[in-house]
Amino acid sequence: MKEFDTICGIATPIGEGGISIIRVSGDKSKEIVNKIFCAKNGKSMDDMKSYTMRYGYIKDINNKDTIDEVIISFMKGPRSFTAEDVIEINCHGGVISTNKVLEEVIKAGARLSEPGEFTKRAFLNGRIDLSQAEAVMDIIRAKTDLSMKSAMLQHEGALSKEINKLREYMLNTLALIEYAVDFTEDEEEIDPDIPIKVESEIKKAIDKMHYLLKNADEGRIIRDGLSLAIVGKPNVGKSSLLNALLKEKRAIVTDIPGTTRDVIEEFISLDGIPIRITDTAGIRETDDIVEKIGVEKSREKINEADLVILMLDTSRELEEEDRKIISSIIDKNYIALLNKVDLENKISEKEIEDLNNKIYVSAKEEIGLDNLKEKIKEMFFSGSVSTESLIISNNRHKQALYRALENCETAYEKVKTNEFLDLISIYVTASLKALGEITGSELEEDLVNKIFKDFCCGK
Repeated sequence: MKEFDTICGIATPIGEGGISIIRVSGDKSKEIVNKIFCAKNGKSMDDMKSYTMRYGYIKDINNKDTIDEVIISFMKGPRSFTAEDVIEINCHGGVISTNKVLEEVIKAGARLSEPGEFTKRAFLNGRIDLSQAEAVMDIIRAKTDLSMKSAMLQHEGALSKEINKLREYMLNTLALIEYAVDFTEDEEEIDPDIPIKVESEIKKAIDKMHYLLKNADEGRIIRDGLSLAIVGKPNVGKSSLLNALLKEKRAIVTDIPGTTRDVIEEFISLDGIPIRITDTAGIRETDDIVEKIGVEKSREKINEADLVILMLDTSRELEEEDRKIISSIIDKNYIALLNKVDLENKISEKEIEDLNNKIYVSAKEEIGLDNLKEKIKEMFFSGSVSTESLIISNNRHKQALYRALENCETAYEKVKTNEFLDLISIYVTASLKALGEITGSELEEDLVNKIFKDFCCGK
């Protein structure tokens, strides 16, 4: 195992709370913590057994003043999170007490960890593969039960299992090619069954990749959330819709046009699907500098959104502002909400006959909102979410799988046209390498560092 120095970091959120945890990992963790820990029973940590806890005090390494009352736990490697010796110091929650304990650990000889370094060590020490390591951050960031389930499946190795099956097909193919090339002097004398077997193995891999990629976009939405922008001219009911979906008064609602001058973003759960809703400023021509900035931000959000909710006020006739907004979203994924059905309708059907996905609602009275939710599920999840959607949720994994598929399909075409097996092996090897990028068996060090830099320091 590669030699590492001993690192430390705060593993819980900083702030007022009952307990904070400082994590220490490395060969010298016990030696370092022993310098500043005084057990209540007077015993040294040298005889402390794995998976046990001990009560005592953290002392100032210089003057031996008591810093905090703590409980420490010890996990001997390789049966720990990092596969190294790990000590966790449970101290009182609070910014001052936590930082004081951390400061003493550093004084005793530990180095402050970099973001994601604990999980990175678990990966480098072979306890988990890269896709499982990435799932740690997905678990922390999960917005709904469904996104949590997706992250847990990945962390438990569901994706790794599927990728390893694919790698087996690729390795079987390479073994057949190597056998044919190494034991046959003339290409024309190759056993005719070998190309057939090669074709069969590659076809299995292609079918499996298509199966995994089929729901990759759904998986990405479950992981990152569906980006939804509510747009329309001022005072059509955008903020009322946001409040109705959130079940709280998040946005100011008045009869004065232009009340919302900036974008407001909130998360909701739609049957487990995380949805990031953006309530935009009403789009119109204005001389107000602040409102003008809000309108520009609204236009940016329209371009970024997975789904646009176009709101029209049925109690007013269609105006030029409405038509401009319709023309700006007509080529995007959108749902047209015809709002204020509780009032007299002044928009003719002929004027809106070209709009798709029309739903009549009253945001204020919460009429028709269930129809909106069902339409969203229909558009992005064919009406329901399947467990297959939970497997490929990371865009990096999706792109690597696409590269593997492209190389497999090229290899498959070349087998069918009786190309030399040596040439086919190049594409099979490239596919194998792309699959290795998902689990981390084939990955550049710079990319590994980039993946972990977005983690928090205690992870």
